[in-house]
Amino acid sequence: MLSAARQRWRAWWNKRHPARDEQQLTQRNLYIVPTRVGLAFLLTQALLLVASINDQLSLGYALTFLLCGAGFASMHTTHGNLRGLTLSLLPPPSGHADADQAFTVRLHNPGRARHGIGLRLADADAQHLAWVDVPEQGSAEVTLHWRAPGRGHHELPVLRVETRFPLGVFVAWSYWRPASRQWVYPAVETPCPPLPSGRHDSDEPPPSASPAPPGAGDEWQGVRPWREGDGLRHVLWAKAAQDPRPDGPLWVRDWSAPPQGRGAWLDASDTRGLPDELRWQRLTAWVLAADRLGADWGLRLPGRTLALGQGPQQRRQALEWLALAGGPAA
Repeated sequence: MLSAARQRWRAWWNKRHPARDEQQLTQRNLYIVPTRVGLAFLLTQALLLVASINDQLSLGYALTFLLCGAGFASMHTTHGNLRGLTLSLLPPPSGHADADQAFTVRLHNPGRARHGIGLRLADADAQHLAWVDVPEQGSAEVTLHWRAPGRGHHELPVLRVETRFPLGVFVAWSYWRPASRQWVYPAVETPCPPLPSGRHDSDEPPPSASPAPPGAGDEWQGVRPWREGDGLRHVLWAKAAQDPRPDGPLWVRDWSAPPQGRGAWLDASDTRGLPDELRWQRLTAWVLAADRLGADWGLRLPGRTLALGQGPQQRRQALEWLALAGGPAA
């Protein structure tokens, strides 16, 4: 019976707060109750009224009714501070599982200025409220953070918007269920292990392929002159010491693209023996490293293969596959 009651409550709540990426706050989805300060305020009014009745104090009646009117005006103002606002969700960016995920909410105000608007995750305490003022006929943005339970394609958490403006006697609030989902990729293994060697689309480059740069090996490592912005840890100090010229050039390690006509394959079989999550973290590090090289690369996972390619679309597709890899962990 208790389970049935919970299901009915959940169905009613979901119907009253449907999942959507834009929601307008109206009387149907706004709630208001006295705060602790408001309860003390109401108790004070009750005591004043009883004392005025017992002692027949005209000034006591006047003070009681004055405070009562101020309370009603505060309740109306608090409720109106949220009523009419429109909340919209900006496209949530992707992130990695070892960091908090961020998303941005835009508040649009079609009327007068609104003050003291707070947003937070519904299951967080009031200390995590993000406060904002929305100008008249304008908009404001608030960025919130949450920790995803793991990698995958997750629903965004339920949000709570509230206000206690102007006196803190009443609190008005509403809940919002965003409809969008956010991609959470596996964490990146650091430091990135060397890219797997010897896995190309062919064992020998075609005759028209240009030769590999001097010093390049199976891991595409080469040498080039130092350029502004290069880290000192990449400088080949031993090579610099061998140069008899005092002002000779510095040389740094370089990750250059593989010869034309060849492509590197990032294969899940190269991570066998590692725990599942560490496998996907290592493949994620390899995907990001291969993408920075600007050469063709492909990804082989159990049951699916991403063809050779490069660019943002290739990287995004590979990371999404890794976010869902392994089934239950996704």
